[in-house]
Amino acid sequence: MRTRRDVLRLGGGAGFIAATAGWITACDPGGVNPGTTTTTTTTTSTPGGDAVYGPLLAPDANGLRLPAGFTSRVIAVSGQEVGDTGYVFPANPDGAATFALPGGGWVHVVNHETDTPGGGVSRIVHDASGAIVDAGAILTGTDRNCAGGATPWNTWLSCEEVSRGVVWECDPFGVAPAVARPALGKFAHEAVAVASDGRLYLTEDKPDGALYRFTPTVSQALDDGLLEVMTEVGGLLGWVQVPDPAGTTTSTRNQVASTRRFNGGEGICVLDDAVVFTTKGDNRVWRYTPGTNTLQVIYDAATSPTPVLTGVDNITVDRNGDFFVAEDAGDMQIVLLSGTSVEPVVQVTGVAGSEITGPTFDPSGDRLTFSSQRNPGTTYEISGPFRRP
Repeated sequence: MRTRRDVLRLGGGAGFIAATAGWITACDPGGVNPGTTTTTTTTTSTPGGDAVYGPLLAPDANGLRLPAGFTSRVIAVSGQEVGDTGYVFPANPDGAATFALPGGGWVHVVNHETDTPGGGVSRIVHDASGAIVDAGAILTGTDRNCAGGATPWNTWLSCEEVSRGVVWECDPFGVAPAVARPALGKFAHEAVAVASDGRLYLTEDKPDGALYRFTPTVSQALDDGLLEVMTEVGGLLGWVQVPDPAGTTTSTRNQVASTRRFNGGEGICVLDDAVVFTTKGDNRVWRYTPGTNTLQVIYDAATSPTPVLTGVDNITVDRNGDFFVAEDAGDMQIVLLSGTSVEPVVQVTGVAGSEITGPTFDPSGDRLTFSSQRNPGTTYEISGPFRRP
């Protein structure tokens, strides 16, 4: 299991995050055969609970409603120069992550969900004070780069959300060229996370989508490995190899008859030994625990007594083990799930026809960055008294 140090090193919106929280329990994976374990899928609607950050105030100068004690700034706007770097920020910012630099600075990477050849990934470099000192592209010419995930070995996995789309492994520091990783499958990728068992778990944004896992032949090498799909037969969860990861004639989600379906897989992250992911089609947040091979719904807008979270999309987790879930439409909010609390922590106002994307914390955990994707695409940063363990 990774330690809390990894939380501070990687602020990925869909990357590897390890932390501790009372409502997600770490499990011992020892001795479990994941092909034969019974799954108990239950819904635990999260009640209102006590407020963590308090009510949202009136919009600030940037049009953001925030709790008391928080402030905001605009990092980038599509079609405009990022700071004084000379780099013009592309359209449709989406999934994102941060990577620590020596001396306290960090790199913020942002996908762009634009049709080919407009898709790709930007990098925005901050110094230790948070000032923007550089920006540029680390991937260009790709197709609808939606979400993705940070890796423990300091790369960014950018996912193409198109039929037979691929995952691109990118260097956030702008040294090595981006490399396509077709071994992770060709399908409508949404997000990916590296779990504590060393495997990669991947979501698929289709109404009848699948949940995948990839086991590298060599640890941290994504050029070869085993791609599997979650199955369910008679209440038993299993994992079955995808016969043709390239989806040459049949889509990957339809190659195994017993595939467990998920309605619009979206964001994914890791907390301790659990993989937590969202499905937008039914407004749910799920927990899969590899060690016990169990699957559980931990938030469901249809049954929650406080269904303030709808349009469930990208997800990240902070150093305290609290989840922050972005809304695609909904109320244009990022909603906190923590213990018994379900509450908005930011709301974008004055923007129509957009969605919230790419929530991610900087390495210190004191700054939450996210985007409003359209009209125009705008990346914001909010700072304030985020909880510490």
